Amino acid sequence: MAFFIANMAESLIVLGLILLVVEVMVLGFSTFFLFFLSIGLISSGIIFYTGVIDMTVTNVLISIALISVVSAVILYKPLLAMQNVEDKTVVKNDLIGHRFTLEEPLNLHSFINHQYSGINWKVTSDQQLSIGDEVEVSEISVGKMKVKAVSA
Repeated sequence: MAFFIANMAESLIVLGLILLVVEVMVLGFSTFFLFFLSIGLISSGIIFYTGVIDMTVTNVLISIALISVVSAVILYKPLLAMQNVEDKTVVKNDLIGHRFTLEEPLNLHSFINHQYSGINWKVTSDQQLSIGDEVEVSEISVGKMKVKAVSA
C-alpha cells in the first residue's frame, strides 16, 4: 500500500489502462462502466502527475468520481448510438442462385414450405407462381427463402 501511495499518479494511470484493456478485450466494450472509470483514473493520474492539484487521497477520490461522472454524462449517448448500429449488408450465401421446381402454388404475401438439406424452409416471392414453375433463390434469411421465377 505504501508503494501505491508513494507512486499514486503512476498507479492511477496503470490501473486505468488495465481496466480499459479488461473492458475492451474481455468484455468486448459491452459495458461502459469500466470505460468511464478508466477515463477517470487515467485523467486523474495525469492531473496529479503534472502537479495541478495537491495529491491527497480525498482529492484523488473526488477527481476520479467527478471525471468519471462527467465523461459518462457526455459520452453515454454517443457510445450507445455507436453500439446500436445495425449492419444492413446482404450476406453472400451458397443457397442464393439455387434452383428448384415448385410442388405447390405460391401466392403473393404468403409462403409455402420447401424441404432442402434437412431444413424446412418458408418460401416467399414477390410474384404469383404456380405448380411446376422453376424458381431461383434470390434472398436468404433465417429459415426463409425468397425466390423469383427463372426466365427461360
